[in-house]
Amino acid sequence: MDAIVESTPLYLEGFVETLKLLAISGVGAFVVGVLVAAMRISPIPTLRTFATVYTELLRNVPLLLVLFFCAFVLPLLGVGFDYFVLACIGLTAYTSPFVAEAVRSGFNGVPIGQAEAARSIGLNFGQTVSLVVLPQAVRMVIPPLINVFIALTKNTSVAGVFFVIELFGASNRAARDHSDAVILVLLYAALLYLVITVPLGLIAGAIEKKVAVLR
Repeated sequence: MDAIVESTPLYLEGFVETLKLLAISGVGAFVVGVLVAAMRISPIPTLRTFATVYTELLRNVPLLLVLFFCAFVLPLLGVGFDYFVLACIGLTAYTSPFVAEAVRSGFNGVPIGQAEAARSIGLNFGQTVSLVVLPQAVRMVIPPLINVFIALTKNTSVAGVFFVIELFGASNRAARDHSDAVILVLLYAALLYLVITVPLGLIAGAIEKKVAVLR
């Protein structure tokens, strides 16, 4: 238990950093993902092509490679952010295509007649998406989005490889400092991850049941 007590301040610091990475990257990925999803269903071929290439490229590139690019290549290109900000950029870029696909599936779940009716009364594409399609898609989109954010929570651990002391990085330090209690300190880290992911999973399940009843 001494290892747990001594490591708790370090774990709390890492836990807070993980929450910050999750919050900042989650908001960024949501904003970018919604824009990309809107482009995927846009009537403009150039936007559809760009969104398709963006989605397929980033979904099929390992997260480690994306973060490596952000941590080491972007600084060479003159981007002078610290590693935490660069990790947020990488996590946002990597997660946004998954958000986009979840949102697009929600868009596709709205009957096409709704969009046609909106266009028939004079709404443009942006108004149709934001005022008619998106509000109806929200209930279908939230459960898969929460699953994406659960995956993002676990993906923040990769940032620990690039000098960001989040929860995984904290557990590495604790394991080095208390090599005689490695299993205990790793279980402690796993428990703290569960503190984040289990409530998210329960929320997703509750919303999914509510949506099923409404349908």
